[in-house]
Amino acid sequence: MKPSRPARGFTLVEVMVALVIMAVLATMAWQGVDGLVRAREGAERSGEAALRLGTVIAQWEQDLSQIQQSSAAPGLKFDGATLRLTRRAPGGIQLVAWTLQGRSWYRWAGPPVTRIQELQDWWIRSQSWSAIQADALKMLDDVDSQQVYFYRGNSWSNAQSTGDFEATPQPPQPPASGASAPPVGGENEVLPTGVRLVLALPSGPLSRDLMVRPSQ
Repeated sequence: MKPSRPARGFTLVEVMVALVIMAVLATMAWQGVDGLVRAREGAERSGEAALRLGTVIAQWEQDLSQIQQSSAAPGLKFDGATLRLTRRAPGGIQLVAWTLQGRSWYRWAGPPVTRIQELQDWWIRSQSWSAIQADALKMLDDVDSQQVYFYRGNSWSNAQSTGDFEATPQPPQPPASGASAPPVGGENEVLPTGVRLVLALPSGPLSRDLMVRPSQ
């Protein structure tokens, strides 16, 4: 009877080689899973950002679609940093301001009013950022610049340039006095027929055109 051979096991070198192979495979699998997770998170962030941007622009367009021209304040005015407009709202006329402060874009809306003096007072107050900051809603971050153009006649022009004026009826009572108060009665600047908004965002410039149809 032949003597049995002793069982042969794995050598230390073979075990080490197997461990190295398993480590490499595990690393590759982890990198693949991590890449998938990062791609999903990036897609979710992009989707949320696009949804928020769409909601903000929809609000901006809604404000401009409800412009209410009056003798108490300009229906639409841009001073380089803030776009102010008066819009119809349940209960009266509401003053709305879209302003770029630092790199954040804010929307502020005053309460609906029915008196000329109240609208004048809110207009003056809205010219001081510290006076409305607490009630302003941050709409977008990382906005490098805000540019607004008005369509007058047959071309786009700087919104800060002077437009045409039309006669407006004189109200029965004068508004509150103030150096920064808008004109009341006499002449009022004619609304442009279109407004173009250009925002400089990290993803690139965003441009929106909107036709102005003032409420009667």
